[in-house]
Amino acid sequence: MIRHIPNFITSLNLTAGFISIVLTLRGDIVNASWLILVAMIFDFLDGLSARLLKAYSDIGKELDSLADVVSFGVAPAIILYQLLNSSLATKGTWFSDTMGSGAILILLLPAVMPVCAALRLAKFNIDDSQTTSFKGLPTPANALAVVSLVIAMHFSSSALLTSFTNSASALIIFTIIISLLMVTRIPMLSLKMHDLKVRGNEERYILITSVLLAIAFFGAAGAVLTIPLYIAVSLISTLFRKPLVVKH
Repeated sequence: MIRHIPNFITSLNLTAGFISIVLTLRGDIVNASWLILVAMIFDFLDGLSARLLKAYSDIGKELDSLADVVSFGVAPAIILYQLLNSSLATKGTWFSDTMGSGAILILLLPAVMPVCAALRLAKFNIDDSQTTSFKGLPTPANALAVVSLVIAMHFSSSALLTSFTNSASALIIFTIIISLLMVTRIPMLSLKMHDLKVRGNEERYILITSVLLAIAFFGAAGAVLTIPLYIAVSLISTLFRKPLVVKH
């Protein structure tokens, strides 16, 4: 039974992603975003439990990827669909006919996110060089980019965030950029820490400090800077340190 514990936790990840989709379709994107964060916790715990219990399996690896596609690809994409749908219906948008073919194509644009998430995970499963660093934006980070936008918008009174989420053009650019980042070869920092020592974890502590400072200065609105800061720290890290490649 012990060897099935990680797979059970992975199933909870998938369940949280499914409930998030249901909530989004019912118009509750805030609680849907919280469910994606819950899925991220389960995604962390399944890997941790597999390491502690030494319960690795090929099925567990594939199940984890399938769950991530739903929770971190499909679920955030549907949130973006709802945001785009709302922005197209907002008076003054540059789409005058929300039922026109142009608007329909725009509403289908978020489909690129789960496609890129699936491609990213498929490549990850066959690439044993992504142990201490990643190539392309990890799927949980993709989801966090969407979730942080929704939560920051809900808990802050930032006019800039409101304008962003009400702008179809801004949402389109946002969707395309974070989706394509998943399938790039850009080196990204792995957040897995084998110990709490500063040496060897410098970039991770810099990232944590930067995010905390952003939230301290900007309040809830600072949460949207989490992924931009993660990307910036990852890129700066590659300039000053050769990426470590450790094979399984």
